[in-house]
Amino acid sequence: MYNQLNAPEESANPEGIFWFGNRFEKDIIMPFLQDLIADSNTYVCNSLWVDFTINTERGELRIKGETDPVVVDAEAQPLLPLEIKTKRSIDGLTKPNRHHKAQIHAYMRGLTKKHDYEVTDAIVLYGSRTNLDVTSFHVEFDPIFWEEVVLEWAESHTSYRLSDDLPPADPEYAWECNVCSYRHRCGQSSEPYADISPYGLLPEYTGYPQEKVRKYLEAHDGAVLTPTLAQQYPELASQHPVAKWQCVSCDAQFLWDEPDWDGDQSAPPLCPKCANNGTPAPLRSPQPDEQYQPQEADQDE
Repeated sequence: MYNQLNAPEESANPEGIFWFGNRFEKDIIMPFLQDLIADSNTYVCNSLWVDFTINTERGELRIKGETDPVVVDAEAQPLLPLEIKTKRSIDGLTKPNRHHKAQIHAYMRGLTKKHDYEVTDAIVLYGSRTNLDVTSFHVEFDPIFWEEVVLEWAESHTSYRLSDDLPPADPEYAWECNVCSYRHRCGQSSEPYADISPYGLLPEYTGYPQEKVRKYLEAHDGAVLTPTLAQQYPELASQHPVAKWQCVSCDAQFLWDEPDWDGDQSAPPLCPKCANNGTPAPLRSPQPDEQYQPQEADQDE
């Protein structure tokens, strides 16, 4: 849901993993498959597009995506779709991950609907990013797995999305939260946040990569930079509006660079007004729902 509603991402993209996955598929797996399989009756295509709808108890759902390499016949009809994944290590891997199995089931069902004949077999292939070891698993389409796992996931996710509710932080694998771009916002970190709405920047969080902050501000009309991030990325503060500091005691507000502060998150700046009155009080960044500036309506001349 955070991703669908364009919440600001808290970490940089794993470009190295993306690059390796792309090169592994194109430079290693594709040539291997072409040498192994391609003949006068079959060949390997890079990918096929699937886009189909299914009827569920929660209404009609649409599933679309692009496969990894597919073995096809001379008429370009799909015979064997593959799902290529990379891992740091494949030691001890005895079966495909359940969400990878679900993904290839969706592709099999989509190809079946698109070509009007049953695509019932697929391969999930894993490669190690450490030593290039490879292992693969044959996956046969399982109607029970499709109904009880894949469709249940799709229905559940759609239900949360339509009601604007966050799904529970209950990942399939424990490590998933550690690599999630929204774990601080969700509450799966040491930061004092949980179930924050997808709008606005976390008040005191300074781990946002600069480029992610820039893209977020450019994509959302009325979005403003927090004072803490303005202190960290002054060049962004010169290009985008910045929210004001707010005193927790007297409700006075100050420009982001007005208080004398060294940027130490463990010691927020003090309110100059309260300090002058002999009762020092800290300043805070505005909460996410306080960060948007109202946009003026267009006026007819």
